[in-house]
Amino acid sequence: MPLRVSDYSWQQTETAVFISVPLRGVCVRDADVFCSESYLKVNFAPFLFEVFLYAPVDEESSKAKVGNDTIVFTLHKKEAVMWEALSVSGVDKEMMQRIREKSILQAHERAKEAMEAKAAARREDQRYALNVMMKIEEEERNKIKNMKENERIKATKELEAWKKCQRKAEEQKIIHTEEKLHEQEKQIEEEGKKSKHKSLARNSTSRNLATQGRNSENIFSEKLKEESIPAPRSVGSIKINFTPRVFPTALRESQVAEEEEWLHKQAEARRAMNTDIPELSDLKEEEKNPEWLKDKGNRLFATENYLAAINAYNLAIRLNNKIPLLYLNRAACHLKLKNLHKAIEDSSKALELLTPPVADNATARMKAHVRRGTAFCQLELYVEGLQDYEAALKIDPSNKIVQNDAEKIRNIIQGTELKS
Repeated sequence: MPLRVSDYSWQQTETAVFISVPLRGVCVRDADVFCSESYLKVNFAPFLFEVFLYAPVDEESSKAKVGNDTIVFTLHKKEAVMWEALSVSGVDKEMMQRIREKSILQAHERAKEAMEAKAAARREDQRYALNVMMKIEEEERNKIKNMKENERIKATKELEAWKKCQRKAEEQKIIHTEEKLHEQEKQIEEEGKKSKHKSLARNSTSRNLATQGRNSENIFSEKLKEESIPAPRSVGSIKINFTPRVFPTALRESQVAEEEEWLHKQAEARRAMNTDIPELSDLKEEEKNPEWLKDKGNRLFATENYLAAINAYNLAIRLNNKIPLLYLNRAACHLKLKNLHKAIEDSSKALELLTPPVADNATARMKAHVRRGTAFCQLELYVEGLQDYEAALKIDPSNKIVQNDAEKIRNIIQGTELKS
């Protein structure tokens, strides 16, 4: 049975009530305070302070201050009137119980409303954050779209400029050809005039000789006739010598056949054009040139626009899939974009086309091995990566960068260096 506190004090104004309740040496943390518009309770075992207020108060603006072993309540009245007493009179136990239950029910409802309001505010904040994120993503997409459009416009301008230069070059070539033909026509006309003049001179000489022959002996007439006829042209032959091709390797290494095969494959690759694809029919003539597309992809790679470079290489490969440098350069773009499996696939395709191995394709083969080895290492397949780096070192043993990278891979495999 709790002990009720009766030695409290209270004061009032027209708008507020001030109640001072002593704690009787009990720790503040052990005090349980409950306040509603018509009920106030302070439970600090074994003591209990309970009052059924004379009139309703505003529990939202009311305050409780703890200090010096005392709790001081400041209760704001809902109506600005003076109370006759602090608690209502004539309250039996049943009515007290109803007031307590009603106060607790109202407190629960207020707590529930507060939780719902808090949840609604949290949902509103999440909705606002989602809208902000969607706007940011939309701005980012628009930014990327504008960048692509600007790049397309830039590429179109460069293509038009290149076309203009090509047209100028063709016009100059046509003008030069016409001038050359005109000069040749002049030379032919001059030679015709000279031959006509010589023919007239010969005819005149023949007539003179014939007149003289009629008055001379027959033997002299025959001699003059023989002298007037030109001698037949002499038959001869012109000897043409071709400069022999000098291969970069010594003959004792017996790679002449391989280098000839490599040159033959390169010539076939340049002729292997596939321009019958239906969706490529709208392309201009320059855009159907794999070499032009390769140079375009190289320029885009230099500006770090790797996706656009891949698109250029893709179109070039569709037009001609026999050029190994297209796969090699596309592998470099995939490495930059961390498309490691595609980088391995393109490097392998480049090595397949770079056969037979000769000095002319040594640099390209070394790059293909290094790029495939780099992709393997980034996939943590260090043994396969080391094999490619060692193959690159067989091609170029003096390359210090490849030597250092191969040594790092060996250390990782042996466990002497932490994986970076």
